[in-house]
This record gives sequence, C-alpha cells and structure tokens, in this order.
Amino acid sequence: MTDIDKTAGPKDTPPAGAEAIKAIPVRHYGRYVTAVIAIAVLFAIINAFAQGKINWHAIPDYFFDDRIMTGVGKTLLLTVLSMLIGIVGGIILAVMRLSKNPVTSAIAWFYIWFFRGTPVLVQLFLWFNLGLVFEYINLMPIYKDYWSSFMTPLLTALLGLGLNEAAYMAEICRAGLLAVDEGQTEAAHALGMSHGKTLRRVVIPQAMRVIVPPTGNEVINMLKTTSLVAQVQFSELFRYAQDIGQNSGAPVEMYFLAAAWYLIMTSVLSVGQYYLERYYARGSSRTLPPTPWQKVKKHLTTFSSRKVTA
Repeated sequence: MTDIDKTAGPKDTPPAGAEAIKAIPVRHYGRYVTAVIAIAVLFAIINAFAQGKINWHAIPDYFFDDRIMTGVGKTLLLTVLSMLIGIVGGIILAVMRLSKNPVTSAIAWFYIWFFRGTPVLVQLFLWFNLGLVFEYINLMPIYKDYWSSFMTPLLTALLGLGLNEAAYMAEICRAGLLAVDEGQTEAAHALGMSHGKTLRRVVIPQAMRVIVPPTGNEVINMLKTTSLVAQVQFSELFRYAQDIGQNSGAPVEMYFLAAAWYLIMTSVLSVGQYYLERYYARGSSRTLPPTPWQKVKKHLTTFSSRKVTA
C-alpha cells in the first residue's frame, strides 16, 4: 500500500508539456499623464511665486521677531482657553440635550441652534457692543463697573470663541455618548451605580474614542479662527503681522509669514491628535496602527536587510 503525503501542496513546476503563463502588468497610462500634468502645474505655480514682486527676504528677517513670537504665544493661549470653555460647555450641553427633562433639553437645543446659526465674527461684535443693553455690570459687593470697561478685548475673544465652540462640542459629545451601547448604562445601573458615576466611569471613557477625532479638528479650526479677534482689538499673531507689515512696507510678505506660523502650529497639533486617537483606540483595535516613526524604522530595516542579502 502506497503512503500518501497529505501535507504536500501543489507543485511549483508546471506539468510536462505545459507552457508557463507569463503575467504582464496592466499599464495605466492615465496615471502617468495625470502625474506629469500635476508636476507641471506645481512647477508653474512655484515659478509664478518666484517671479512675483514679493520680497521673500523680509520673511526670515521678521520670522522670530519679538512681536511675532508674542503673537504666537497669545494665539496658543487663546486657543487653549477657548477650547477649554468649549469642551466644558459642550459636555454640559450634551448632557442637558439628552436629559429627559423637556425644559433642560429645550434650553440646550436653543443654545446650539443660536450659536451654530450665527457667524463667529458677528458674535464677537455682539459681545463687544452689548453695552447698549447692559450699561454696567453690577455683582453687588463683588464687582461693579461699566460694560465698556468690563468687556475687555480678551474677555470678548474668550466669550465669542468659547461659547460658539461649546455649541459644536455639544453635538460632538452627544454623538459620542449615543455611540455607547445602552446595555453598558443598564448594566452599571444594575450594579447600583448612580447616573453621574455611570457617565464618569463607564460612558464617557468609551465615548472618547468617538469624541477625540472631531475634537482634534475643532482645536485646529479654533487655532485658525483666533485670527478673527483682531477685529475686536485683541492683538494675536495675525494682528501683530498686520502691524509689522504696515510699518515695514511689506504687508503681503507678513501675511505669508503668519501663514507659515499657522501651518507650523497646526502641524504640531495634528501630530498630537494622531497619538491621542491612537491612545483611545487601544480598547477597540486588537493591533494598533504603526506610528510614523515605526513605519520609517520598518522601511529602514527592510532596506538594510535587502542590502545585506544582495
């Protein structure tokens, strides 16, 4: 009786007399044409900027100017404080919106409807000019002053940006809370946990995986939106760049300088957002995606091993 090797797979060599099939890759000529056109357009744009009447040497001269660095610091501070107001307010509004109390839910809905329905610049001007309605602020023995003195440019910027952001963060937080299965809440209540403790210990940690990505986008958007507060006399990066441009006779060059700093800051925030998303994805993914540095190391290792083998 002949033994049959069950572990043996199909042979790599073709049967005798059979002609080997030669695989010919499909040529995508459209991709080559598109790539050539894209490169040509890119070079045309670069050449147009190079030939333009722009004094590019003025940008490095003022890139680390004390006023520009002060503006960068104020922009980051305003972004952090406004997002803090927006996140805290958004969580409160999201919980109010999901409340079974119709009055609480209606108040949250009206807030979101108003602040999402009006432009940020309009809200900034409204806060700045509410002295027509409230002549002075009277907090009894704590504080009393005229509205014009109370509503400083910084406070106007914080209220205009932070309260507007709270409306958007409320919808983001509400979506994250609704993404958690109701069985998680029911199980927590069955164990005797209160509603507040269930939110803190069970619902919110799981909702963060849904909340973090759009929140990162909101932070980056807030960083750019801070340029609007120059209209209410608050000096930040864009306002300082404007002032330097007017005094130095290079206004357009200072706009490019401001754009470069915004790109640097948003790039750093994007990296932070990536690692934060990766952190909260630990419970949902069996294997986390490799970081950019891990990808580089992998490619370098593969290249070096191939070189040694050759």
